[in-house]
Amino acid sequence: MTVIILTNCPAGLRGFLTRWLLEISAGVFIGNPSARVRDLLWEEVRQYAGQGRALLAHTTNNEQGYTFRTHDHAWHPTDHEGVTLIRRPNPEAHVSRQPGTSPEPGPPPGWSRASKRRRFGRT
Repeated sequence: MTVIILTNCPAGLRGFLTRWLLEISAGVFIGNPSARVRDLLWEEVRQYAGQGRALLAHTTNNEQGYTFRTHDHAWHPTDHEGVTLIRRPNPEAHVSRQPGTSPEPGPPPGWSRASKRRRFGRT
């Protein structure tokens, strides 16, 4: 089983994929092509995706039973002790802070006034 998901890709690429795969939703293609055809399709997707993103997931003989590849995606697959996991970027890592300053304080600990009223009645 092969699944290809396209986001913000040219319509021509979607039409190209419908020759071998079934489009079950906008930009979501499924099918059961051979490994050779799957790899050729993925190379075409990578070449013609333009500014779009693409994700390929297919069955394979490993611990998880599947594997996946990404193209121009913020999330990247990483191998962790034989299991493929998705690594998401940390949005806090991109925030520049002045050295020696602490992050912004969160809400004060304890119950809010509104939740106390709901729980214990109007006071």
